[in-house]
Amino acid sequence: MAVSQTNPRAMQRLTETAFCAWLGQAHPGAQLIYHRGLLALDASINSQTPKSDVRHELARVARRAWWAASQGLVHLIQRRNGPDDFTYLAIARPRPKELSASLSSFLLKEVA
Repeated sequence: MAVSQTNPRAMQRLTETAFCAWLGQAHPGAQLIYHRGLLALDASINSQTPKSDVRHELARVARRAWWAASQGLVHLIQRRNGPDDFTYLAIARPRPKELSASLSSFLLKEVA
């Protein structure tokens, strides 16, 4: 994900599908910025983001990132950039042996 030079908080929005696609092909150590801002506030119903579909998608991405971390697939890191401004990163971990064959089928099973 590229960060704009003029506005570091203006990022291309990441979808849950795009996060899963990255997760399926990421090599150990690969990094993905999945949000920039204040995640808990930006995804909440009280967010200043006017579009609820944007908030809902951000919440889905955050839940999927948390799920991936709980499965041992990624490390979740946050880097403080300034007041109320964090970069949220997912860093791919080596895949557990039971998932090395097909992560995509595992992800599909989780969605169902």
